[in-house]
Amino acid sequence: MPCQVDFYVLANPALSPGRLACRLCMMAWEQGHRVAVLAGSEEDANALDELMWDFPPGRFLPHALGAADADVPVSILPDAEQLAAGRDVVINLAATPVPEPGRFQRLLEIVPADTQRKEASRDKFRQYRDWGLSPGSHQIEKV
Repeated sequence: MPCQVDFYVLANPALSPGRLACRLCMMAWEQGHRVAVLAGSEEDANALDELMWDFPPGRFLPHALGAADADVPVSILPDAEQLAAGRDVVINLAATPVPEPGRFQRLLEIVPADTQRKEASRDKFRQYRDWGLSPGSHQIEKV
């Protein structure tokens, strides 16, 4: 079965890509999935790690920074080079496409509202289509 790719387009700049990533992680984890989040950089990975301790409020999302602990349901990675087997859902906050997306059941691309990141996401959309996938798109009005 091919990878299902979905783009989540944030409607305005006030919406946080990190908060949406946390919500998507929580939903995937509650459904029994093992999640990898590609943050895009070491700095962004650390910021997302901090956010996951507090968001969603009142909820606990078991996660770890880095790929070292395979038993943790949510793994936050700075880039795709650390992406390993054992994850069935990938959430991509990076500006580049996930290599070999067919290894995963689902790929969730978060599209920030700023122009530069939108253009990078359009390029990713085209790349996934070129690889034979059929990406979907969802407009996000609130996180």
